[in-house]
Amino acid sequence: MKHLLKTAAAAAAVLGLAACGSGSPSAGTDASGSPAAGGEGLTPVTVGVIPIVDTAPIWLGEAEGLFAEEGLDLDIQTATGGSAIVPGVQSGSYDFAFSNLISIMVANDKGLDMSVVANGATTTGDAEHDFGGVVVNADSDIRTPKDLAGKKVSVNNLSNIGDTTIKDVIEADGGDAASVQFVEVPFPDAPAALENGVVDAAWIVDPFLTQAVDSGARLVSSNFVDFHPELDIAGYFTSQAKIDAEPELVERFTRAMNASLEFAQENPEKVRDIVGTYTKIDDETRAEIVLPRYRAEFDQEAAQKLADSAKKYGTLSNDADLEKLLP
Repeated sequence: MKHLLKTAAAAAAVLGLAACGSGSPSAGTDASGSPAAGGEGLTPVTVGVIPIVDTAPIWLGEAEGLFAEEGLDLDIQTATGGSAIVPGVQSGSYDFAFSNLISIMVANDKGLDMSVVANGATTTGDAEHDFGGVVVNADSDIRTPKDLAGKKVSVNNLSNIGDTTIKDVIEADGGDAASVQFVEVPFPDAPAALENGVVDAAWIVDPFLTQAVDSGARLVSSNFVDFHPELDIAGYFTSQAKIDAEPELVERFTRAMNASLEFAQENPEKVRDIVGTYTKIDDETRAEIVLPRYRAEFDQEAAQKLADSAKKYGTLSNDADLEKLLP
């Protein structure tokens, strides 16, 4: 595990980068509300993303000129997490942004009016080979998800997609999800918390998952796949106000994003290469990590199950309106 701690510390920058931009007002319009001209006649568009593997398609699409083909000049701004991204969309600092689906559901549950306009990342569907999972130390007596009952499990954020899916997986395996104590530990710190006995199990995503397993940790559940093999994890979203005010801009962004997702899925090595331009994941690790599935379409059944589970476990107070939320 010593090698894991060193590599995890180095990879911490993946999730710890500060915002690159100042969060200026929406670049999609000028002072009069009309589309503003970008470089070479392109319309500037500001997108808030987290600098992780999941967001590779937008970086790749920009590099390959797929957004320029739609007349868009992207200003990709990085943020540390959804707590900064959702308010950025609400205020107009970002025209579009990336977040997991639960976070967007929660934002709407609290009275905001957000809609997803393009997919972001999807589970691989392979329980033995996914980019997120629950791991334990090699000598742990935890063997299956039901064994997590009564244990302390780390997630990066409470009341979000991690603990929601894990609770469902535990119950499906015959365990008592209500008895699990979830604790908030950032992904880069979770391997050390597991090794030191601070938690009994840790939910982590790549690159930390691959590093942990390579260093001796044991996978108990690929919770995304075990929850639903077609689960879409995240998407690109904007405010309903933006959709109403600039529907043509939204359509252009969606087309470019869908093309980028398809290109990324067809070119995994280019995905691994582009990840090295906006993260500090080294070449060796990038070659080993599991990539998400990138696709344009959403699986409605999986999304409905996610929304229902979020309501069941108290993450949402109301039923999510998926007809309004998803494209």
